[in-house]
Amino acid sequence: MNILTFIITNKIKYSKVMQTEKGFTVIELLVGFSMAFIIIISLLGFMINVIEIDRKEQAKATSEQEIQAALDYIYRDLKQAVYIYDANGIDAIKNQLPDPPRGIDRVPILVFWQRELITDVLSLGTGKDDAFVYSLVVYYLMRDTTVSGSNWSKIARIGKWQIRDGVLAHNNDATTFICPRYPGKYIKGSSSSPNEYCPSNGFAPFNLHQQGTLEQIMNSWKRDDTVAYTVNTLVLVDYIDNTINNAPPKICPPNSINPTITWSQVPPASFNDTDTGKMTSFYACVDRLHTTAQIFIRGNALARLKNHANINYSTNQKTYFPTASMKVQGRGNLFK
Repeated sequence: MNILTFIITNKIKYSKVMQTEKGFTVIELLVGFSMAFIIIISLLGFMINVIEIDRKEQAKATSEQEIQAALDYIYRDLKQAVYIYDANGIDAIKNQLPDPPRGIDRVPILVFWQRELITDVLSLGTGKDDAFVYSLVVYYLMRDTTVSGSNWSKIARIGKWQIRDGVLAHNNDATTFICPRYPGKYIKGSSSSPNEYCPSNGFAPFNLHQQGTLEQIMNSWKRDDTVAYTVNTLVLVDYIDNTINNAPPKICPPNSINPTITWSQVPPASFNDTDTGKMTSFYACVDRLHTTAQIFIRGNALARLKNHANINYSTNQKTYFPTASMKVQGRGNLFK
C-alpha cells in the first residue's frame, strides 16, 4: 500500500507539472490578447488611413479630369465666338438675361455671341448642306441657396445657357415653316418638332446697322420681350469651390497680345452683393477688342467626400482644390 500510495502521489504531481508546462496562465492570456488587440487596431488604423488617402486621391483625380473636360468644352465654344462681352458689357445687358430660378444664386462669367454650326439642314440638290446661325451663350457660376431636394452638390457648379437664331429657308427648300412672331420662312423640323429650327423663345438678333460703335451696339442689345425664355440652364460641371473669404484672389495677368490693353475682369463688381459674385473659383479676364478671354476654374475635391457647404479652401490642403486655366481667341469678328 505504501508503494502504491507513493506511485499515485508522484503521478498526480507529474500530471500537474505537465499541465503547467503545456498551458497558459490567465495573466499570460490577457497580455497576449492585449498585444494582439493593439497590433490589430494599429493595422486597422493604418488600413483606414490608406483607404481615406486613396479616396481623397481618387476625388482629386476626378475633379482634375472634370475641370479639364469643362475647360475643353468652353474652349471649343469660345473658338466660335465673334464677340465677347467685357465687364461693362455684361453690366449693360444683364437685365436682358434670364432671371435666376427660385433658390439659385448665380452670376454670369462668360457672355458671348458665336456662330453656331447646324449640320445637314439646307436642301442642296439631292443632298443637304450646313447652315450657320448666331447664338448668345452665357456661362454661369451658380449655387443652390436652398439645397433640399437638389440633385447637385451643396457647393458651386458651372452652368451653360444658350439661345440661337432660326435657320431661314432657301427658295429650293421643299419643307418650310412659319415661326410665330418672326417674319420669313424657316426650315421645318421633324414631324414631332416642326419648329425645331425656329429662333429660340426670347431671341433677338443684334443690329450692326445702328448708329454708334460696335461696343455701343452690342451693349444695347435687347431681347424679344414678347415671349418668355424657355431654354433651361444646363450644368456643365459640379463641385466647384465656393470659398469666399480665404480663397486666392481674382487676378488678371498682363495682356501678351498688346501690353497696353488692360484685361476686363468678369464678373463685374456690380455682382459683389451676391455670394457667387464674391467667389474666385470661376472667373474670366476678357480682351474685347481681340475677342480673347482667359478662364480660371478651381474645384473642390474634398466636397465629393463630405457633401456639405463648409469645406473651404486652405493653403495646407490646396492640392485638393485643383485649378486650371486657359486662354482662347475667337476665330470670328464683327465689323461695323
